[in-house]
Amino acid sequence: MSTLVFLEHHGNELLKPSLGVLSKAASLGDEDVAGVVIGSDVRALADEAGKFGAARVHVADDPRLEAPLAQPRVDVLAQLVRDNGYDTVLFANSVLAADVAAGLAARLDAGLNWDLTDVVRDDGRLVGKRPALQDSIYVDVGWTSEPRLALFRQGSFDPTATGGSAEVEDVNVQLEEFSTSARMVEQAHEESEGPSIEDAEVVVAGGRGLGGPENFTLVEQLAKALGGAVGATRAVVDAGWYPYSTQVGQTGKTVAPKLYIACGISGAIQHKVGMQASGVIVAINKDPNAPIFEFSDLGVVGDVHEVVPKLTELVNQRKGS
Repeated sequence: MSTLVFLEHHGNELLKPSLGVLSKAASLGDEDVAGVVIGSDVRALADEAGKFGAARVHVADDPRLEAPLAQPRVDVLAQLVRDNGYDTVLFANSVLAADVAAGLAARLDAGLNWDLTDVVRDDGRLVGKRPALQDSIYVDVGWTSEPRLALFRQGSFDPTATGGSAEVEDVNVQLEEFSTSARMVEQAHEESEGPSIEDAEVVVAGGRGLGGPENFTLVEQLAKALGGAVGATRAVVDAGWYPYSTQVGQTGKTVAPKLYIACGISGAIQHKVGMQASGVIVAINKDPNAPIFEFSDLGVVGDVHEVVPKLTELVNQRKGS
């Protein structure tokens, strides 16, 4: 099996989910695991990929690839698959990666399995693990032809640095005429303090149990004390209490921090999907029958308006601030 991993980057950093998929690919025992970095002025990122298991890193460095558009990246990947005979291409899910994976599947007439949470070898075959029935069960999925394409749910794998190095190969970028028709007019970046919810080791999330948007200061203060990020449920963001960029759940983002604190969250299956891979889950809810207690490591039955401020105070005392 020869595997190619799409390594998405933001600024001067490779994204953690992509490195996690690369680490997983390397752990399957394939000696020919390669990564590909696509963009402008991205050659320096190749060395980072080598530390996470890539034997080779293809670098497509071209000013025409600066904007994060899907079709030019499809061109590069299709060329690499055809020229190097890769039979497997793996992606960590994101808005861009999903577009690229779908476009590549259409271009190569290849099979694409999406929303996978794991992949294993079984008698020499590659078998993906995919949640079904609102994540209540997991099913095995496979491919009937090559190349095989797979899109993994964010947070499925943690990056594991092996300290290795990769052979770097430059790609002669050749773009289809139709791939250059679209151009990005503007990119908007939301200004925020602290880590993003995907990268944070601690996430403090708030639900409707907080009572109103003004009470999200309780969650923000606890997250700040713990050096973490703030998350929210779909009901909260739909009500306009907090930005959609913080939504955790089936229709939001998937997170896997070391510590997840759920404040006033009932724990519907749609929310569970987005945070069940967290290391330790702490739930604070005044309803002792809330579903979230069924999958929490620690449950506190109490009023979030009383428990959360006290917890923040104790954390700050322990920190000496």
